[in-house]
Amino acid sequence: MKLLYFLLGISSFSLAQEYSITGKVLDGQQPVYQAKIQIEGSQIGAITDSTGTFHLDLPQAGDFVLICRAAGFTETTKRVKIHPDLHQSTVFFQLQTLSQEINEVVVSGTLKAVGRLDSPVPVEVYQSCFFKSNPTPSVFDALTNVNGVRPQINCNICNTGDIHINGLEGPYTMVLIDGMPIVSGLSTVYGLSGIPQSLIDRVEIVKGPASTLYGSEAVGGLINIITKQPTKASALAFDHFVTSWGETNNDISFKIKTKRTQHLTGINYYNFQIPTDKNGDGFTDVTLQDRISVFHKINIQRKSNRLFQIAGRYVYEDRWGGQMNWTPEYRGTDSLYAESIYTSRWELFGTYQLPLKGSWMYQFSANGHQQNSFYGTTPFHADQRIFFNQLIWNEVVGRHDLTAGSAFRATYYDDNTTATAMLDSSQTQANLWTLLPGIFVQDQIQLSENHQLLTGLRYDYNHIHGSIFSPRLNYRWKSSNRLNILRFGVGNGYRVANVFTEDHAALTGARKVVFTEALKPETSYNANVNFIKQIPTKNVGFITFDATVFYTYFHNKILPDYNFDPNLIVYSNLDGFAESKGVSLNIDWRLNRQISLFAGGTFQNISVVENGESFTQILTERASGVWRFQYKTKNEKFTFDYNGNLYGKMLLPLLGPLDERDPYSPVHSIQNIQVTYTFKKNWEIYGGIKNLLNFTPPANSIARAHDPFDREVQFDANGQVIATPNNPQALTFDPSYIFASNQGIRGFLGVRFTWR
Repeated sequence: MKLLYFLLGISSFSLAQEYSITGKVLDGQQPVYQAKIQIEGSQIGAITDSTGTFHLDLPQAGDFVLICRAAGFTETTKRVKIHPDLHQSTVFFQLQTLSQEINEVVVSGTLKAVGRLDSPVPVEVYQSCFFKSNPTPSVFDALTNVNGVRPQINCNICNTGDIHINGLEGPYTMVLIDGMPIVSGLSTVYGLSGIPQSLIDRVEIVKGPASTLYGSEAVGGLINIITKQPTKASALAFDHFVTSWGETNNDISFKIKTKRTQHLTGINYYNFQIPTDKNGDGFTDVTLQDRISVFHKINIQRKSNRLFQIAGRYVYEDRWGGQMNWTPEYRGTDSLYAESIYTSRWELFGTYQLPLKGSWMYQFSANGHQQNSFYGTTPFHADQRIFFNQLIWNEVVGRHDLTAGSAFRATYYDDNTTATAMLDSSQTQANLWTLLPGIFVQDQIQLSENHQLLTGLRYDYNHIHGSIFSPRLNYRWKSSNRLNILRFGVGNGYRVANVFTEDHAALTGARKVVFTEALKPETSYNANVNFIKQIPTKNVGFITFDATVFYTYFHNKILPDYNFDPNLIVYSNLDGFAESKGVSLNIDWRLNRQISLFAGGTFQNISVVENGESFTQILTERASGVWRFQYKTKNEKFTFDYNGNLYGKMLLPLLGPLDERDPYSPVHSIQNIQVTYTFKKNWEIYGGIKNLLNFTPPANSIARAHDPFDREVQFDANGQVIATPNNPQALTFDPSYIFASNQGIRGFLGVRFTWR
């Protein structure tokens, strides 16, 4: 009898056993993390861990087709047979890398690595080779050749600026480094320079609100600068170039490996110390700069290959622009006019994978920004500190790819202007802090092989403005041959403004700043349709068409009013609404390994509607275009690059009805050529000409440059400027009439060295 019970027990145990498939996904010898394994025709799926391992439980034995998908790799299938007596099978997937040009890996649209064509959110990717085709001393300058993105110079004298996406001003653009909100507030004006380009792996750009995942400031879009991983970076890289204007830029990076860590260090040094005045207005055409930036990233090895990465950056910059004979002893005095800016900035950020089942990531960042500036006799001393941390969970459940997280951001900001004095007359420490906790959830649903839906919701609580909700919905369809992609997205964003950290015109020149009310948060509502079509060619190349139609509606928009009074800049929430609408088209033609051509254009209308009247927003172009042409010789020794941009007219700020300057900027183009020679595999020499057409703004862009302290300007009893024989146009000193750099044509020559 006991034997019978024993045999029955064994039989019951065998019947209760589940069938399963285990396996590993590899790229060569390296495990592939977060690869998706799906059984064809069912909702049974799994995701690989950091060792590339997966496990599938099956309800029965039989023949199954497994589909393996991973960001940046071709889709792979395998047929597996589970015998009723064996219960288990082991499978290995060896993945093939996709062509980078076709399906680069992106993370900015969904907070996780996916192929660019597989992302339900349109993401544009610019690899490091893009920056080499037009070498610049900063990422800010390099973005001039991105369609729909325009680096805007906000001041004729100190040349600080911000990034416009689809016509929206810089404060609407969030700039991230490795996915962390490092560049914000004060640094949107001053912190875009000094990122060592030798460390940049790629730059991802999302156009349109991304507040659901990233919170405030991501209203117009985001720019995510992805730095290289220590394991994949060159052992040593060096890039040095000089220009005929006397600019010198140096980039160097190197990596060091220890038993448990990999280190990657990058250093950038930029110097320009030759005052130049080619337009004859008595002011420097380009600011003089002395800038150094040091970046360091550490990968720490852990059990089961779990991720632990820490990075930091320090930037110091001394820049000034002004009258040609100015020297530092005149700083802050009314003897000679200059705008002198000392910037000291530190950043720390990292990612830690928690030792828990599933994918749990903890991300953190902290930065401090100290500003010591004088705009003529006007001091601007500011201190900003931002602390951010975020916990993200990701899991695949059947057809659902779930992501959820919580975030907390604390911002300390203080300066010596009336902006912070308005917040609290007592200037207590508590009111200098802004606390912003939030939670978000996202569900990426694979409706079928060709249809995908992404839903998301974010909730933030601002201790000043209260609760803020940011939902979004994205849909993606792809054809069976993956040559056609259609995306549709709707969502909203929000932004809490800090005028003095965002709008440089509030500090420079003679205009005074007036707030007519306590500024409320802006909200935006966005919709866009994106279509990508790829056409393979006979020459092993392809043509890609990428078209987008976009629309954004703004409520409570904050706009500076330059026209109400020529002596004032008036800030208030718009009593009406604003719209940004347009269409963009990119055409990318990769003929073969030798020839490639890219061209893009954007047509847009940025308008403001108030009291039933519609106005064109200042400093926004109706049309713009970019292009890049590259040719390589068959032996790849020589590379020829020709790139440029074209901007339509922009409405410019005038100083009154007697101001005779053109109210619109001219249609203008900046074009560059470069020749690169590669020898001994590790060395490159390159040179060329920038601003080939020698375009510069009008010489009278700075109003009354000869009288920067308005000593000869007369005012009436109401504070309005009076026209006099010495001032017939009733102007004051003002450098805000600016739409492009004053730097004309120049040659450049450089050398690169890379040791793998």
